[in-house]
Amino acid sequence: MVEERDELLMTPGPTELLPDVREAMGRPLVNPDVEAEFADYYRSLLDKLATVYDTDDETVILAGEGILGLEASAASLVEDGDDVLCLANGIYGEGFADFVEMHGGDPTIHATDFDAGFDPEAVKAAVEDGDFAAATLVHCETPTGVLNDFEEVLQILQDAGVLTVVDAVSSLGGTAVPVEHIDVCLGASQKCFSSPPGLTTLSVSDRAWEKVEATEQDSFYTSLEPWRDPDLSGDGPAFLPYTHAVSNLYALEASLDRLLDEGLESVHDRHEAAAERCRERGRDLGLEPFAPEGLRSPTVTAFEIEGSATEIRDRLEADHGVVVATSLGDFEDDLLRVGHMGYGAQVERVERTMDALESVLN
Repeated sequence: MVEERDELLMTPGPTELLPDVREAMGRPLVNPDVEAEFADYYRSLLDKLATVYDTDDETVILAGEGILGLEASAASLVEDGDDVLCLANGIYGEGFADFVEMHGGDPTIHATDFDAGFDPEAVKAAVEDGDFAAATLVHCETPTGVLNDFEEVLQILQDAGVLTVVDAVSSLGGTAVPVEHIDVCLGASQKCFSSPPGLTTLSVSDRAWEKVEATEQDSFYTSLEPWRDPDLSGDGPAFLPYTHAVSNLYALEASLDRLLDEGLESVHDRHEAAAERCRERGRDLGLEPFAPEGLRSPTVTAFEIEGSATEIRDRLEADHGVVVATSLGDFEDDLLRVGHMGYGAQVERVERTMDALESVLN
């Protein structure tokens, strides 16, 4: 019997796991290195993932938490001396530059305020002033609840021949992501998929694979090169770079099946409804989201509570059994984050969370 927890988990990842997902993780193990049936299973899983991504690009699943995707992209695509444009209006956008630098690249940070989006004309000017091999962007800055509307920016980069790497870790599966304009799109199991932490997902365009092949790889585990065109014919065992995290894959499949059974449009609508109700309740309590209108994520809301976010978070858990999160860095004690993503994107769960928050504030 699957044990249930008493607390209401409403963090912006990891998100709560449904019983069928946890049960899937406990399935009898197939040995991926010696049993041919795993190849068919894995191929089917990649097809489901591509459907969620809404892409014909090759999909990849790495064994490692979502941050692995950010470093693997830099490790695989960046050569010594490559100029990389890092668009940053948050902590993760800034952090991309660190990975670029670690792997020999020369990052140029195109920064805006954390509560502002990107001006396409300013990005175009930056592109014209440089000779960039790639650009990095973050779709949803989870620490601030900002969802970047950057289709026009992606088109500018694409037209200039600049490879695009997008961190969609906290948006993929919760809202539409313009994957058709992205060369490497990063996701993770523990956010909107509501699967256990431990897997990174990627879609990789043909153009990106060409750059991977042209780039000298100086690592193995963080390189995408060994993952291109794995032998999944089913004639024998799958030949993968390393023994995969099979139990996590089982859980991910159960999560993807739930999304696909519900329908992606319905899933996105559910996230929008939960986000809107969260903000309505917040306004009733005198709370405003950090993100401005037009840039508010349907997967996470960061309410401005200057200097007391940590105290309120602790009281919500201790007094009401509701688990939310504060922010990171300079905003750690000033923003209280409610994660309405994955299984948490339900109006009923938002109501219980906001009832508890009202009680604490009063």
